[in-house]
Amino acid sequence: MSGPSRRSALAGLLLAAGLLAGVACSPAPAPRPLPPVTVFAAASLTDALGELASVYAARTGQVVRLSFAASGQVARQVEAGAPADIVILADRPWMDRLAASGRIAPGSRLGLLGNRLVLVAAPDARIEGEPLDWLKRTGGKLVIGDPDSVPAGAYARDWLKKAGRWDELQSSLVTAADVRAVRSFVARGEAQLGVVYRSDATGFAGVRVVQEPPPAEQPEIVYPAALTPMASPAAPAFLRWLRTSEAGAVFRRHGFEPLS
Repeated sequence: MSGPSRRSALAGLLLAAGLLAGVACSPAPAPRPLPPVTVFAAASLTDALGELASVYAARTGQVVRLSFAASGQVARQVEAGAPADIVILADRPWMDRLAASGRIAPGSRLGLLGNRLVLVAAPDARIEGEPLDWLKRTGGKLVIGDPDSVPAGAYARDWLKKAGRWDELQSSLVTAADVRAVRSFVARGEAQLGVVYRSDATGFAGVRVVQEPPPAEQPEIVYPAALTPMASPAAPAFLRWLRTSEAGAVFRRHGFEPLS
């Protein structure tokens, strides 16, 4: 090969090597962001799930969007086609209704959490004697969730019926749209007593627990969770993570009892 031809060939090889090196050194395309996981949940889970969603996002980069309401309202929203990936309710009958209408994915339902009812008053309330007797004597108000749409209200009704107090307290009862509204009524002094979950009283300075139903009268409270048929591919991993010991420790700190 003549000198000029040899130099041309060498230049071509160097150019090709440079192009290959440029390709090798170019940055890899950024990974496509994961679609958010949307969770529709009972209002009593507001604080716990808010914290857990933040922890999960920091750990995995997965954004979790949360929507809270009374379980009955959540169920109706999902029935109407709301874009939920995961549903967590505060009682089983509402989840049964979603299952019957084909709104949860077969085989995905599980019992996630347990809870307990408590009777609360304002921190400075001066209660003399048994709280419900005191309420009747003083003409005060007892606030519970609406039993027709709020599981905490249905559980409260069950407790008061078992205790033989439901009928006599009818004139004292007022209802609220969800269990967090019950707590707010009591904290603001608009009702003297309220029935909420233990988790709603845990870590909240606006109310104090004045009574807990005895075991024989305490309803069994289970929070079922399930995927919806439209669940995003990232949703099952988040639901599984909610059952880990790490997530369980957060739930316990907020007054819930994780179920195995």
